[in-house]
Amino acid sequence: SENPSVTLFREYLRIDTVHPKPDYDAAVRFLERVGTELGLACQKVEVCQGHVVLILTWQGTNPRLCSILLNSHTDVVPVFEEHWTYPPFEAVKDSQGNIYARGAQDMKCVSIQYLEAIRRLKTEGKSFARTVHLTFVPDEEVGGHKGMEMFVQRPEFKALNVGFAMDEGLASPSDTYSVFYGERSPWWIKVKCMGSPGHGSRFISNTAAEKMHKVINSFLAFRESEKQRLKSDSSLTLGDVTSLNMTMLEGGVSFNVVPSEMAASFDIRIPPTVDLKAFEEQVATWCRSAGDGVTYEFHQKCMDQHITSTEESDPWWKAFSGVCRDMKLQLKLEIFPAATDSRYIRAVSHPAIGFSPMIRTPVLLHDHNEFLNEQVFLRGIEIYARLLSALASVPPLPAEG
Repeated sequence: SENPSVTLFREYLRIDTVHPKPDYDAAVRFLERVGTELGLACQKVEVCQGHVVLILTWQGTNPRLCSILLNSHTDVVPVFEEHWTYPPFEAVKDSQGNIYARGAQDMKCVSIQYLEAIRRLKTEGKSFARTVHLTFVPDEEVGGHKGMEMFVQRPEFKALNVGFAMDEGLASPSDTYSVFYGERSPWWIKVKCMGSPGHGSRFISNTAAEKMHKVINSFLAFRESEKQRLKSDSSLTLGDVTSLNMTMLEGGVSFNVVPSEMAASFDIRIPPTVDLKAFEEQVATWCRSAGDGVTYEFHQKCMDQHITSTEESDPWWKAFSGVCRDMKLQLKLEIFPAATDSRYIRAVSHPAIGFSPMIRTPVLLHDHNEFLNEQVFLRGIEIYARLLSALASVPPLPAEG
């Protein structure tokens, strides 16, 4: 009695693609099988050893037009099974229709919704001028460096002739769908403080710890100011402010030895409204004011601040928002607070929207007991089918002749 789309979703959830050893081969075999069933062309691109991007293609009637790209990632984050009500890779469905599994929200649901939306449209005999490509990429949950970041530089990606892309968003506990048109830039900074060493019984001057204290105070004071700015202005979302967290602290060899070096690592996410050069100068100032021998280095420094147009004059957004109006979907436009593969797509000058149609659903990505209700999942297929119909039917643009 279960809807076949739900059955397929649960089958995909049972494929163990969890880090640090995701079974990418099994995922690709499964998705290739579904694509073949749907009559989609298949291409596999190994961007580096063991990391394959699968491309499924629904050819349009006018292949010269720019295509629609539907992107999703196959990997999922680790689990702590002792905190789960059900085993995280069995896709158990409870009496309320909630399907529990790692990847239920992030983002195996979207992968299957794309495919089932195409199945629905093809069953209805539909065809469209624009080609539709589905890409299933590895490595997103660990930064996308061996996935989309490499793929967008390859000739196989350029050959897709992308006009507009869709990728993942977030669940929404309310009746409003979140739509993400940009992302914050992730900066990972490690600050090192050098100082005078000595015996733990003495008041050593110019210690690494004293300098580190000043560094931490400066960084966390800024964190508090941004936290209060978000709290005091109801119009702001998390993606509109800069988040900063100290995530690692290193130093010392023994209780009775004053160390000559200490280090602190910070995860900073910066919205596209912030001047990145000015922000780095602020970081340098915090380090200089802590004293001599204080340096910083980047372990990640994303400088891309591309955003996707949400003006009604933009033909892609007009098609997307028009469907949402017709379906009476309430939208909230936001900057994505974390990072997705959309940033790599935007960085090569393609518009991309992050959208996962999950309302009345708690945000449980990366959390224990991640679940999605089957009715919410099925409604998402209907929404994607309508969106795909509109986007793949956008008339030829001036640049397309």
